Amino acid sequence: MTATDTAHEAWDQTWRSREESEEWGTPIDDVLHCATRLRLQGARTALDLGCGVGRHALALAALGFETTALDASESGLAEVAANARTRDLAIETMPGRMTDLPFADASFDYVLSWNVIYHGDGEVVAKAIAEIARVLKPGGTYQGTMLSKRRHDYGRGIEISPNTFVQPDGSGDKQHPHFFCNAAELIALFDGFEARELRDVDPEDAGEWHWHLVAERV
Repeated sequence: MTATDTAHEAWDQTWRSREESEEWGTPIDDVLHCATRLRLQGARTALDLGCGVGRHALALAALGFETTALDASESGLAEVAANARTRDLAIETMPGRMTDLPFADASFDYVLSWNVIYHGDGEVVAKAIAEIARVLKPGGTYQGTMLSKRRHDYGRGIEISPNTFVQPDGSGDKQHPHFFCNAAELIALFDGFEARELRDVDPEDAGEWHWHLVAERV
């Protein structure tokens, strides 16, 4: 079977560029609001799954979470570690894949995966969600995004499996598989979770629709 969870290869090249990595340095407001609320409610351990260069891992550590940052990109993890040292923040960096998380069951109160788990086909996405459920504590919170079928590039390129497209002539990670879903499909994928927030968001009013999901592991 051909691997479809390959987008980290493109992102590793992106993170090697100082100029491009700095563009990804600002945490998302939705993440800060959710993480702050959870911390006030007593959440202690957090995983930034697919951390990139660590914009959210750094924010979580600054909020007082015991923070682990995982990514398949070694260059991204190196950037996280360097920035953590500069800011005197304690972050454990860990190489790994979203489909095979190197953590014990029920390790985290909060798992964040922002713009990550849709990089693959439906099977990859399902495996990643199963791993997220496994490492979350019962009652723990997942926050993340998925690609919406309302996006401008849904259906563009070659459909390599249901709802999964590759753009051979696309830029960056677009040459790697991306999975799209509607609301009903998303809820079905997160069987075993109770959705607390679900919004279809176009942050720059440019057809870049993403589902923003906050869900509790039941």
